[in-house]
Amino acid sequence: MTSTRQQAEHEPIARVLPMLSVPHLDREFDYLVAAEQSDDAQPGVRVRVRFHGRLVDAFVLERRSETDHVGKLGWLDRVVSAEPVLTPDVRRLADAVAARYGGTRADVLRLAVPPRHANVEKQPPPQQKPLAVEPVDTTAWAAYRGGQQYVAALYDGRAARAVWQALPGEGWPERLAELAAATANTGRAALIVLPDQRDVDAMHAAAITLIDEAHVVALSAGLGPAQRYRRWLSVLRGGARIVIGTRSAVFAPVANLGLVMVWDDGDDTLAEPRAPYPHAREVAMLRAHQLRCASLIGGFARTAEAQALVRTGWAHDLVATRQEVRARSPRVIAIEDSGFAQERDPAARTARLPSMALQAARTALTSGLPVLVQVPRRGYVPALACSRCRTIARCRHCTGPLSLPARDAAGAMCRWCGREEPALRCTRCGSDAVRAVVVGARRTAEELGRAFPGVTVVTSGGDAMVGAVPAEPAVVVSTPGAEPLAAGRYGAALLLDTWALLGRQDLRASEDALRRWMAAAALVRSRADGGVVAVVAESAIPTVQALIRWDPVGHAESELDARAEVGLPPAVHMAAIDGAPDAVRAMIDTAELPDDADLLGPVDLPPGARRPPGTPPEKPVNRMLVRVPRDAGLPLAAALRRAAGVLSARRENEPVRVQIDPLHIG
Repeated sequence: MTSTRQQAEHEPIARVLPMLSVPHLDREFDYLVAAEQSDDAQPGVRVRVRFHGRLVDAFVLERRSETDHVGKLGWLDRVVSAEPVLTPDVRRLADAVAARYGGTRADVLRLAVPPRHANVEKQPPPQQKPLAVEPVDTTAWAAYRGGQQYVAALYDGRAARAVWQALPGEGWPERLAELAAATANTGRAALIVLPDQRDVDAMHAAAITLIDEAHVVALSAGLGPAQRYRRWLSVLRGGARIVIGTRSAVFAPVANLGLVMVWDDGDDTLAEPRAPYPHAREVAMLRAHQLRCASLIGGFARTAEAQALVRTGWAHDLVATRQEVRARSPRVIAIEDSGFAQERDPAARTARLPSMALQAARTALTSGLPVLVQVPRRGYVPALACSRCRTIARCRHCTGPLSLPARDAAGAMCRWCGREEPALRCTRCGSDAVRAVVVGARRTAEELGRAFPGVTVVTSGGDAMVGAVPAEPAVVVSTPGAEPLAAGRYGAALLLDTWALLGRQDLRASEDALRRWMAAAALVRSRADGGVVAVVAESAIPTVQALIRWDPVGHAESELDARAEVGLPPAVHMAAIDGAPDAVRAMIDTAELPDDADLLGPVDLPPGARRPPGTPPEKPVNRMLVRVPRDAGLPLAAALRRAAGVLSARRENEPVRVQIDPLHIG
């Protein structure tokens, strides 16, 4: 049947990229285009091609008159859709992300282009009204040094790049909406990338107060396939001036992009958990660089990566004066957990709170304001240990940590496999007495309810997140990131079990702890209005001092210096190679690493890290770290990418996982 096909008269060759994750097949292939397919088989459309005897999805990259392939060409099987879903800008961005992270373009395109929904695609696009250009009030940006100049640069269409340090209590959705509206009023579009759905909803509500809702599109994973694809198509077809979304929205096909913004870039959810594991901040900065458009990274705290952009001069600083910071921030006090103080105050002993923290909460409640209590873990008692020798209680079946799910639970339960352990006995000393290692949000709420009789206690976290609370006396117990907004802001905030955040064996433990504390403290009233934040920790700890002084920039500077001293990102580039020992060794031996590459390891896969896909469960998994200077990041990624292709073609070893600058090194 194919022998009777007539090839297209004009440019009969289609160069396509098959959607194959196999590293050695990450290249273009030429296919013949039939005459009846010629009008639809344009660059950027989805097609189906026969590859090694099976049909696979592919994208047309270009049409050509000749081919450099020696031999007979196959035919395009069919054009899936005439919609050019892969735009030149997104294609160029996908190439850069694959090169930056040592991955395949097919994996990047799966993140960038959502699955097709045929019924949605066939529907005619709605008629768009012209955008009404209205003046935007940007006077609030005068509180930041360089703020007015940054707004002026957006109006002038310049590629201004900045790192914004938001003041405590700042309405960040409103500020970002002002910048987006200012950009939209110049005829260009703005893209805003946010950590989660709550942030997307808040940002969308702020944006539609300045721009007609028809020109504002919110993208997120929580939408159903049809709705998500419908909104994504409206962006592709040029119907959006402001695009808001979670991490995958950074690839949205926004036409005439003038500004890309990322809020709270230290949030873990902005790091993609699928290959090639890109971070939304890095993709956004790549996109801003390619398109020569403006960019902004904002947050209440600051990451070392964002500070590195300022230090190198790639971005400007948008920071308020110390006088403005002191006027806007709450009073922060550090309180050591003194047993003597708790003995003198029975209510403090009941609530596991130092007496001064309890007094701050009482004052706020008496004033008719809610009090925020931040607890690092959700659940009741998320970790148990032997009461005699302090050995962590673990499951007999999988060695996972045991927890107490509720006060009246019949027994402990494993957090990994879910098995119940009705009779606990320490494996080291034989004792059957257990104690709580850390107390969860539900247990804390129970204890605070006894300490404040008659006061409403609200819990927020996990699947039961509360969006907002009224301006009335209440104790709000929340896990980090789930803090409800309070009308008129909180009167006080208590930060408990701080050691659980600071004591983690993680490169970003102190940075992440400060980010979570500042996010909670920013919801509290200013010190002039009586706002108090009590952090139960030693005041001498540098991270606690940064909170007391409200100095995230200084903390980020210190973090950057400390990482430079020991050779950790972002001062260097680092690749983590995970896999079976023989597979990791084969990767290192095959890769032509840069001359100044430094090999660290191999070591066992760090606790909590996921095993690489495709690794047999009975095999041990190793991790090898490869460290290179900043200017050797692309050569390192290219060397590992080529080595992965060679090993993939040989099929001699199990696959390995390669992560460039992973969020958690171990």
